[in-house]
Amino acid sequence: MNNYFILFLKGMAMGIANVIPGVSGGTIALITEIYEKLINSLKSFDKKALSLILKLKIKEFINYVDGYFLLSVFGGSLVSVFSIANLFKYLFNYHPTIIWAFFFGLILASIYFVGKRIDSWNNVTITSLIVGTILALSLNFMTPANENSNLFFVFICGIVGISGMILPGLSGSFILILMGNYELLMVTAVANFDIILLTIFFLGSIFGLMLFSNILAWIFNNYKDATLAVLTGFIIGSLSVIWPWKKLIESNSSSLIYSYKWTYPNQLNSENIIALFMIIIGIIFVYSLERSAINQRK
Repeated sequence: MNNYFILFLKGMAMGIANVIPGVSGGTIALITEIYEKLINSLKSFDKKALSLILKLKIKEFINYVDGYFLLSVFGGSLVSVFSIANLFKYLFNYHPTIIWAFFFGLILASIYFVGKRIDSWNNVTITSLIVGTILALSLNFMTPANENSNLFFVFICGIVGISGMILPGLSGSFILILMGNYELLMVTAVANFDIILLTIFFLGSIFGLMLFSNILAWIFNNYKDATLAVLTGFIIGSLSVIWPWKKLIESNSSSLIYSYKWTYPNQLNSENIIALFMIIIGIIFVYSLERSAINQRK
C-alpha cells in the first residue's frame, strides 16, 4: 500500500509538471524512475488486453496491464491537475520567476541523474545527445499557429500533445501552444465542460499513448543508451524555455507567452534571492528522489 501511495505522489508531480508550459511530466517520470515501467505498462494495452476485457476477466486484465500501477500514477496526475496544479498556475501567472526557478533547478539536476544512467558514452550516444538538444531548442523558434476547433485537428492535438507529455524534456502544454490550441483545449473546453471537444481530445490522447508507447518501448529495449541520450538532450534543450529571468516581448491574442528576451539577475532583490533559493530547492528535490530510489533498490 505504501508503494502505491508513493506512486500516487509521483503521479501528482507529473500532473503538476504537465500543466506548466515548458515542463514535461515525462521528465518527472524519468527522474523518479518509473518511466520505463510506465511505457511498458501502456504498451501492454494490446489485442490480448482487449480480449481479456471482452471476456470480462477483469483480474487477469489488471495484472496483465499492471493496472494498479497505472491507476496510482494517473490517479495522482488527475488529482494534481484539479487541485495542487491550480496553485502552480497561480504562481506561474503572478510569480513566474519563482516557479520557473524551481523547475529550472529540478530540470538542471535531472540532466546529471538521467545522463549517468547511460552505460556507454560513444559517438552514437554523443550524437544522439546533440540531436536531442537541437530538436528541443528548435521549438523556441517556432511561431504558434492560430486556434483551430476542427475536430480532426483536435484529435491530432490529442495525439501530439500526449506524446509530448510522456517524452522527457518536451512539454505537451508547450506543444499545444505551438499548435494554437492550448487555451481552447486546456482552459476553455475544461471551463465550459465542452463534451465534444474534450472527448475527441481524450480519444486522440488515448490513441497517441497506445501508438507512441509501443514505439518508445521498442526503441528503449533495443537502443537504451541512445534513447536516454536523446531524452537527456531534450531535457537540456528545455532549459532555455524555463530560464527564470526572461521578459515577454511578444504574445498572441490569448496572452499566451511565446516570445521572450532572456536576461539575468543583475541585482540581489528579494525576488531574485527567492528565485536562487528555489533553484537550490529544485536541485535538492531531485537529489532526494534519486537517493530514495537507490535506498528502495537496496
